[in-house]
Amino acid sequence: MKYNIDEEQLVLDYLPKIKYIALNLKSTLPKNVELDDLIQEGIIGLLQSYRKYDPGKGASFNTFAMKRIKGSMLDYLRKIDWLPKETRSLIKKYEDLVYEVGEEEYLDDKLIAERLNIEENDVDKIKFSISKRQILQLDSYFFDSEEVNWSIEEDDSNDPEVIAYKEIFKDKLKDCIEKLSQREQLILSLYYDNNLTFREIGEILDLSESRISQVHSQILIKLKKMVDE
Repeated sequence: MKYNIDEEQLVLDYLPKIKYIALNLKSTLPKNVELDDLIQEGIIGLLQSYRKYDPGKGASFNTFAMKRIKGSMLDYLRKIDWLPKETRSLIKKYEDLVYEVGEEEYLDDKLIAERLNIEENDVDKIKFSISKRQILQLDSYFFDSEEVNWSIEEDDSNDPEVIAYKEIFKDKLKDCIEKLSQREQLILSLYYDNNLTFREIGEILDLSESRISQVHSQILIKLKKMVDE
């Protein structure tokens, strides 16, 4: 049975949710990523989900659409041009610094540049690269491998070795998350499980949006080092 609804009305109904998802992604990305572009891609994903939706497969339309909306935005982010490939050694130094400092100290770009003996614009490049990998290729970021090109969340390979590798990774990541502080676990839960933006999380924890963004990045850097151990 075809799921019938006016497409224009569908877009109007889902536009607040699309904007919400776009803002959530935008808060983790560099300033040159336009919010309107993310929203447009979300609308495209919504319409694609409507045209492909089959109620006979069990999933509700909302669940099906929301997954496709975010998927469409991520597909777009993977395709746009990023900054030139940065120096791996600088990224490692930055990660080591953030990890050593911990969640209690706030590092602005000037202080980071001073401690790493680099220019402030290089700090932007480092953050940009890490943000891209943390959001779009989280598994690749954790394993620090440019050769990893499958996604733990999206790859549907039937290769027994790949499946086993995924399960080992998920189990280890779960164990590492359980070792985080309660606040760190709360931030991860609010962001990934409840889909709150950094601004909204900051309001809950009485911290600035930029501070939550930094703590989020610190948590992922911490998890990466724990997974590598």
